[in-house]
Amino acid sequence: MADITLGQIAGLLAALGFLVLVYFSIKPLRKLSGVLDRLTESLRELTEHTLPAIDEAAQTVAEANFQVKKLDAITEAATRTSEDISAMTTLVTSTVGAPFLAARKGASRLRGAFGQDKPQQAPGDQSDFFDTSN
Repeated sequence: MADITLGQIAGLLAALGFLVLVYFSIKPLRKLSGVLDRLTESLRELTEHTLPAIDEAAQTVAEANFQVKKLDAITEAATRTSEDISAMTTLVTSTVGAPFLAARKGASRLRGAFGQDKPQQAPGDQSDFFDTSN
């Protein structure tokens, strides 16, 4: 029979120790594998739900941008309308007001011609504001 040496016994013990280490490492590695599988599935679900939300957000931003452009056009039209109304108001005031001012000035001249003095103007009175004789 062959003699077993001390080195062979040490090698056998080392192999048994490695076998025990592998045996006890299998259970945590299987748990880690399960955790990684669940993590992969969670990421897949997250991606499936996130991408449509991002697409909807992009579509909402595009629609909002379109509405802002329409609002800009409406604002520009309102500005032009306001300017036109202001110009029309000035035109109507000068067209309608000029004859009244001319009549007032004529009446004032008639009073002056007949010897009646022109009434004193109160401070802050702008009655000669539209005076067109100058």
